Amino acid sequence: MGARNVLVEGVSCSGKTSVATELERRGHHVVHGDRVLAYRGDPESGEPVEVGDHENHLWDVDRVRALAADDSAPVTFFCGGSRNHAAFIDLFDEVFVLDIDAATLERRLDERPHDEFGSAAEERALVRRLHRTQEDVPDGVRIDATRPLTQVVDDLLRRLRTCL
Repeated sequence: MGARNVLVEGVSCSGKTSVATELERRGHHVVHGDRVLAYRGDPESGEPVEVGDHENHLWDVDRVRALAADDSAPVTFFCGGSRNHAAFIDLFDEVFVLDIDAATLERRLDERPHDEFGSAAEERALVRRLHRTQEDVPDGVRIDATRPLTQVVDDLLRRLRTCL
């Protein structure tokens, strides 16, 4: 829903939802990908599946395309993670990746509610591996997300202005 579309990605606990909420608070148009676009699907076909793991966390590609095609807002921020970002990464004018260190990751994992992804031992191990390998993260402009949220969003918006 933007004349320009921006993807904000990163590993679990990097702050994607917090950044989305802060951008909204500042009056920006935001799509919470993990809330609005996500579903459990087969990574190859995209067909919905009843049960699945991390690899099955997909975004609805047709819905992403439709939202990205609507240019009624000057900029739309799509915030969240998906395993099928390669299917729609070409729709984004800019990609920002929230980057955190291992200590920040551990602290944020410890703060996770027990019903959120990353709270169970096997999920924590997966999050640590994905943080170490960065295998699920698209290429993009790295943003230091270890800083206070307002500084992270200020930096993201400053970098976006230089790209425009």
